[in-house]
Amino acid sequence: MTALVERTETWVQVCRITALLPERGVAALLPDGSQVALFRTYDNEVYAVSNTDPFSEANVLSRGIVGDRGGVAVVASPMYKEAFDLRTGVCVDNPEVSVPVYPVRVVDEWVQVGLR
Repeated sequence: MTALVERTETWVQVCRITALLPERGVAALLPDGSQVALFRTYDNEVYAVSNTDPFSEANVLSRGIVGDRGGVAVVASPMYKEAFDLRTGVCVDNPEVSVPVYPVRVVDEWVQVGLR
């Protein structure tokens, strides 16, 4: 017998899409106390990852440099310059390390982050 597990998400309205400048990060504090780094790319994709750099344990990813590696959107930490795939959270140069990613959507010009 297989048990069905229902995944529920609560969406938190964080900011207007216009507050996210392309290729820049913004940090946000979620209701559970965790920090996320939000990014909007030039092609208007919006991503949300943990703001905590796993190498330094500092909440700095929102201040990282946004770019791409081989067509993949990444953010490079300002601490040790490790780049993280914004879609998956995986470190590009050290795939054994990653940051949590959050579901994100834009509804009526508001950026919403999904909580698990």
